[in-house]
Amino acid sequence: MPAYVDALVAEARQLAASAGERLPVHTIFFGGGTPSLLPVEAVKQILDVLRIAYSVSDDVEITLEANPGTLNQERLAGLHQAGANRLSLGVQSANPEELRLLERQHDFEDVIQAVMWARQAGFDNLNLDWIYGLPGQSLETWQRNIELAIDLNPEHLSLYALSIEHGTPFKEMSSRGLLPAMNADLAADMYEWASSRLEIAGYQQYEISNWAKAGMGGQPLACRHNLQYWRSLPALGLGAGAHGFAGDFRTANVLAPAAYIKRMKEGDDFEFPRTPATVTIEKVDERRAMGDMMMGLRLVDEGVPNHVFADKFGRDLDEVYGPQIDRLRDLGLLELANGFQKNAIRLTKRGRLLGNQVFIEFI
Repeated sequence: MPAYVDALVAEARQLAASAGERLPVHTIFFGGGTPSLLPVEAVKQILDVLRIAYSVSDDVEITLEANPGTLNQERLAGLHQAGANRLSLGVQSANPEELRLLERQHDFEDVIQAVMWARQAGFDNLNLDWIYGLPGQSLETWQRNIELAIDLNPEHLSLYALSIEHGTPFKEMSSRGLLPAMNADLAADMYEWASSRLEIAGYQQYEISNWAKAGMGGQPLACRHNLQYWRSLPALGLGAGAHGFAGDFRTANVLAPAAYIKRMKEGDDFEFPRTPATVTIEKVDERRAMGDMMMGLRLVDEGVPNHVFADKFGRDLDEVYGPQIDRLRDLGLLELANGFQKNAIRLTKRGRLLGNQVFIEFI
């Protein structure tokens, strides 16, 4: 861990130095694995370096992902004191059999304890991640999960449909016929039921997979870091396997931590936004940038405002994507947003279930 942290802060410093200006930072996200295993002093070291190298805002959102079974009261208090002010717990399920299927090391008692400790430590912005559409999962089991999630009273909930990726135990089990077939219609029922139930419980859905309670001014306490991605705005990716988007380039770092440490020890200076850890760098042309902006349709109320699109590209949405928008509106998947963004397009409720079918029209 010390060698990895040294490499990470070296990359942070190098990116800052090559930028040519003191870059503003309003959100920092510790993710991609189990960063809660890092010693508190290591988290503090990283944050201290970031505050020196970048122009970090006074109200910066600092999120730390954590597995519930890796936490204790002392660690959470230390993390909050170090500067972390948003905690994201990978709960996934409250059902013991589902947790075993997901090979999680915690149980729901650990989740309850972690939430209690987080509140005692001073965390007032808490997210819980859950997964639905699991093999063999029933609607009733999922409803029980949601009721328990509401009882924990977090500020934010993320609900993700299970996706089976290559190279995972799930993929191996699925290809060998050891898992029940996934039922897409049942998963849709789970999603729609959760949307309705969370609305009754006072949560606003602001993104396809994310719900939040209202904060100051009545706006949902959205994850500011993820809003940066969905609005296709710059983000620096630091660390092994990290992805970034800055200066019209998309970058990806070497995946293995050992290789990352080696590269940062031996590497030379590179032109921004590349570092010694960068293994791929891609210039984003205008057409790709337009398609990336259309991923803002994931934001279910905001959608993609025409004035934002036109300010960036000098052309209206209709001028670039008129036929696609008309076809998707005829299919009942897109609509014009009302209110202050009446010239924005967004997904309909049906469109949220078929989001990928919409996005593929623009990308």
